[in-house]
Amino acid sequence: MIDLCKPQIRDLFDFHIAADAIRAAFVASAKGQVQAPPIAQLAFPENEGDCCVKTGHVVGAEGFVVKVSTGFYRNPAQGLPSSNGMNLVFSATNGAPLAILRDEGWLTDIRTGIGGALATAALAPAGFTEVLIVGTGLQARHQAECLQSLVDRPLTFKIWGRDLKKAEAVVADLQAEGLRAALAADLQAACLDAQAIVTCTPSKQPLIEKHWITPGTHITAIGADCPGKQELARDLTEAADLLICDEAAQSLHHGEFQHLPQGTATIALGDVLESRHLGRSDVSQITIADLTGLAVQDAAVSLAVVQAFQNQTSNENEAAHV
Repeated sequence: MIDLCKPQIRDLFDFHIAADAIRAAFVASAKGQVQAPPIAQLAFPENEGDCCVKTGHVVGAEGFVVKVSTGFYRNPAQGLPSSNGMNLVFSATNGAPLAILRDEGWLTDIRTGIGGALATAALAPAGFTEVLIVGTGLQARHQAECLQSLVDRPLTFKIWGRDLKKAEAVVADLQAEGLRAALAADLQAACLDAQAIVTCTPSKQPLIEKHWITPGTHITAIGADCPGKQELARDLTEAADLLICDEAAQSLHHGEFQHLPQGTATIALGDVLESRHLGRSDVSQITIADLTGLAVQDAAVSLAVVQAFQNQTSNENEAAHV
């Protein structure tokens, strides 16, 4: 059985292969060609922590994944990462364990970054360049890096956070990666100027108000991934022209759209990515994508890593016999 630690996983990881795999997983989910049982969740409010257990399989894929993911949001103050976990890969043919991916939550972070980037690139106004990132954690960095990797023109990122020093640190990190990044001192002003906004905070109170958003703006909301979280004012989501999500039941239960009526109509991101739904049809539309995370994203990215390891091993064996 394959057993890989985080450095090995990062060495094997190919961004564009992973992005293609995750795009395909969104499409398969929209078509109902996946198995994804309800998420098991544990909450640790005394430590500002939570744990999710997700399982997923794309029909026809060689394997399925059981993923354990934790988020403990006081950890950075102690010099620890806020997210952790591992992915377990099993054969969909005989049930045998194929791999333990001890990624410490990195695969979850990067697949979330890729998922958000796919949504933003697909739904933001054509030719957009001005992006506001609301948040200062690892996901703020991933959202910017992944979006720039998907878009073939330079983007300008403004970073806003409730902690100014943390926001400055994100700016410095992105600049060190060669990205155009600057601090957003005032959230309202930054929202008014942005063409695309990505929110990735654990907030339980709305951060962005309806009257801050101008026609034509796209918002990708990442942070609300369990009951009680909320980054956008309810009247903003109610007024949006299009509501897009990775999975409607999750979004309306514990995503950003949990604060809307259960019958609220949403559009599957996979349908937009495959052009089965037009997505944005007018430059003045306000669009919101709420991403709660799909287990089939974990399956897709994990199987991509396993395949990369198998290919590497096969190449090494061939070289040894030359």
